[in-house]
Amino acid sequence: MIRPFELFVGLRYTRARKRNHFISIISLISILGITLGITALITTLSVMNGFGKELRGRILGVISHVTITETSGQLQNWKAAAERIKNPQVIGRAPYIAGQGMVARGKTVSGVMVRGVLPSEEMQVSEFGSRMVDGKLEALKSGEFGVVIGSTLAWKLDLSVGSPISLIIPQALVTPAGLMPRFKRFTVVGIFKMDMHEYDSGLVLMNLDDAAKLYQMGDQISGLRLKLDDLDAAPRVANELEEGLGANYLARDWTREHGNFFRALKIEKTVMFVILLLIVTVAMFNVISTLVVVVTEKRSDIAILRTLGASPQSIMGIFLAHGSVVGVVGTLVGTACGVLLALNVEPIVHGIERLFSTSFISADVYFISELPSDLHLSDVILVSSCSLVLGLLSALYPAWRASKVQPAEALRYE
Repeated sequence: MIRPFELFVGLRYTRARKRNHFISIISLISILGITLGITALITTLSVMNGFGKELRGRILGVISHVTITETSGQLQNWKAAAERIKNPQVIGRAPYIAGQGMVARGKTVSGVMVRGVLPSEEMQVSEFGSRMVDGKLEALKSGEFGVVIGSTLAWKLDLSVGSPISLIIPQALVTPAGLMPRFKRFTVVGIFKMDMHEYDSGLVLMNLDDAAKLYQMGDQISGLRLKLDDLDAAPRVANELEEGLGANYLARDWTREHGNFFRALKIEKTVMFVILLLIVTVAMFNVISTLVVVVTEKRSDIAILRTLGASPQSIMGIFLAHGSVVGVVGTLVGTACGVLLALNVEPIVHGIERLFSTSFISADVYFISELPSDLHLSDVILVSSCSLVLGLLSALYPAWRASKVQPAEALRYE
């Protein structure tokens, strides 16, 4: 325990005399090193949180949080199955038919994923309705064989609203000339832009009834797509729905489809935390060197305190308090600067871009054109705690060395 006596003397040693400016400069450098390290660490973790949140939001704007189907791979009587879903966390549901095909325009052909949807239901579980750049999702009407395509696919095939296209599907059609692939003429009624190349270039939406006719599904569909109020609860909700619906049903959540991607982001965040924590660790080595110099310079003072009755434990407490002050001050200032920077990183980056007439994140290269930041209290607590622990550990050796000073040897040549 550091008592008031040890704390008072330790704080007194932090104010170096005029002839000891070197020690004050080293202490200031140590504090600045800790401050910069913690600021960089909190800001980096917040930006990575923001990237992960933004990417997750865009991906989950296309795919479903939970998908319900039967063990056969298709779902019969989806309306009855939808009525049996009573989980309060389910806030939207929509049927879909999934298939593959090739879109042809002239001599240009592009492979696509086809999704049959009901526009009114689809807007409950996805963001296609709000991401239309031309046309409307509601234009997908039964029997009119219209399609909504991505902006990249429209650019690649030089398509616009009203353009005719041919959709070829991998199902054989028996003709007098032999087996021929089935195809159907469609009209583009809308173009969406999700800012995700995978979907903007390879996803085609059509009405559910038209997809059922095209793929000869009859009254069956591929499954039900569900949206939850808390996407992190998807694995638990999927298990509950699977148990409640019965053995013939399967529930698959989004973590099974894109789990590897988000796990990679989490691993990258952990690695960045460890790497940037080394900056704080280097600053703590400066604290150790500063305290070693202080102990060497204060040997006579330590000896006098010992002769006045101070125990080795008290001497150790004095220098623990001295070293902890550097760690605490650096941690507090660094945490405050890191939080402020993380909360204002986007306007700061915009200001720097305008000042130097450049763009750090180009929309043509990256998924997003902004620098998002999502500050988590748990990250701030973790970084601050690690810094305080490192500060205390850096003071242990110099404090132990000070407690071993022998008064007779220290005062022999004084």
